Amino acid sequence: MGLLDILLGRTKPVAPDLDQLFALPSAAVTLEVAAGFTPTGVGAVCFATVEGAAFEQMHREVQALLDADTDRTGPPVELRRDGYGYSWLVSRRSPDQLPELVNDLHAVNSSLEVNGFGPQLLCSLAGFTDGTGRKLALVYLYKRGTFYPFAPLPGAAERRDTALELQLRATLGDDLRIEQDLGRWFPVWGAPGL
Repeated sequence: MGLLDILLGRTKPVAPDLDQLFALPSAAVTLEVAAGFTPTGVGAVCFATVEGAAFEQMHREVQALLDADTDRTGPPVELRRDGYGYSWLVSRRSPDQLPELVNDLHAVNSSLEVNGFGPQLLCSLAGFTDGTGRKLALVYLYKRGTFYPFAPLPGAAERRDTALELQLRATLGDDLRIEQDLGRWFPVWGAPGL
C-alpha cells in the first residue's frame, strides 16, 4: 500500500486464509452443545460461473482427487448452478465426517485458487440442522477470511432468522473468526446444503 492509497482511504484487501476452514469441526461441537445443531454432511463452494476448458480440466482433477476417498456418500463433487447465476461445487459426506468434509472444501478452494480462479471464489459453507426443521449454514467469506451464520426460516420464502444468527455470532466467537460487518452477512438462498 502506498502513501496515495492511505490518503485516499483505500485499504488492502484481506488475503484469503483457507486454513480458517479447519476451525469448523471445533465450532460444530460448540454449535451442538449451545444450540443443538449438528452437521448435515453437505458442504459447498460458491463462485462466479466460469466457462471453458481450463475450468473443466480443474473440475475433473478435483473430482478425481476426491473420488480416491472410498468413505464418501453420494457423488464426490457435484457442479450445480443456482437461480442467481452462481456455480456451486457440492461435496456430500455422512454427518459424522465433518473433518473430511472440511478437507474437501479446502481442496476445492485450493484447486480453484491455484488454477487462477481465486478472483471468482465467493464463499464456502457447511450445512447444519437441529432436527426440528431449522437449518443453518456456517458461511466462510473467501475474500474476507471470516465466517457468519446464515439461518433461513423454515417454510418461509426468503426470510431469515436474524435473532438466531446474532445469538450464534456470540456463541461461535471463540471458535471462528466472525465477520463483524453485518452488511456482509449475505443471504445464500437456495444454497446446496440448506
